[in-house]
This record gives sequence, C-alpha cells and structure tokens, in this order.
Amino acid sequence: MNSTTREMTSEPIAPRRAVVGGIVIALLGVLAIMFPFVTGLSLSILLGGVLVIGALVHAAHAFGRERSRGSRLLQAVLGVLYGVAGISLLVNPVFGLVTLTLLVVAFLFLDGIVEIAWAVRVRGQQHWVWLLVSGVISLVAAGLLWMGLPSTAIWAVGFLFGVNLLATGIAMAVYGRGAMAIGVEDETPISG
Repeated sequence: MNSTTREMTSEPIAPRRAVVGGIVIALLGVLAIMFPFVTGLSLSILLGGVLVIGALVHAAHAFGRERSRGSRLLQAVLGVLYGVAGISLLVNPVFGLVTLTLLVVAFLFLDGIVEIAWAVRVRGQQHWVWLLVSGVISLVAAGLLWMGLPSTAIWAVGFLFGVNLLATGIAMAVYGRGAMAIGVEDETPISG
C-alpha cells in the first residue's frame, strides 16, 4: 500500500490490525476455554518440543571448540536435563499438565502473598483494598486448584490460558477501536 492510497483510507492501519488481531486472539481464547484439555495437552507438547530444541542447543554448545572442559560438562548436563524433561513431556503430555498445574498453583500462591503484603504496606492509600482483594483471590484460586489435584490438571492450564487469550484479545480490539475513533495514525513506514 503506497502513501497515496494510505492517505485516501479513512482508518489508520495499526488500529485496524489491533481490532482484527484482537478478535482472532479472543476467538482462540474462547476455543481454549471450550476445550481446556486439548489446549493444555497442546501447551504441554509445545513445551516438550521447546525443551528438546533447548537440549540440542546445549549439546551443540557442549561440543563447541572454544569452551573449557568445565563449561562443556555443564552444557552437556543441561542438555541431558532439557532432553529428559522435553522427551518426558512429549511421551506423556498429561504428566506435563500436572507439572504445569503445580507451577500455576505455586505462582498464584506467591502472587497472593506478595499482593497481600503490598496491600498491608500501602494500607490507607487510595485503592489499597483492591490489592488485598486480588491477593486473597489468588490465594483462594491456588487453594482450590491444589485441593482438586490431580483432576484440576485436566482443565486448569487450558482454561486459564484461554481466559488470558480472551482478555488479551478483547483488550486489543477495544484499544484498536478507541484508536480508530480518535484517528491515531500508524507511523510505521509501509513498503510497497
């Protein structure tokens, strides 16, 4: 699209892309929420594949010419660790779901503790209660997921990933519509 054509269009390029991208991401989020087990397995398999690639990279570094023997040994150990973890996830992605769910539980628990501590520290300031509420919600979510293990592993990771995609997609689309309404121009040069 050349600059003359771009000037003739009434809508800027970037906000339109944000709206379309946001809608696509939101729809993917809805699909992930509808099929959380498939989404979770897919994420587990993807993580396994990434770890196997990491194992190959570490193995390549282990045999690099400009490495000391200690560095080569550490790279080889990391390569084996990545490889075992990656192959384990690829062979048994449900195991990966349980592991990922445990990581989510740990994250929510630590997030809750930090937010509650932060709320206590800024108590009395405007909106400090929202930090406290957010921290309590994180702790409750962590507790519910923990109490439901291992059955929560079947849906938790996929569902939470879907909710994140849905929220991100909606935010992008709303941002794009708002930017189109005020006429924000994209400053990125377009070749063509």
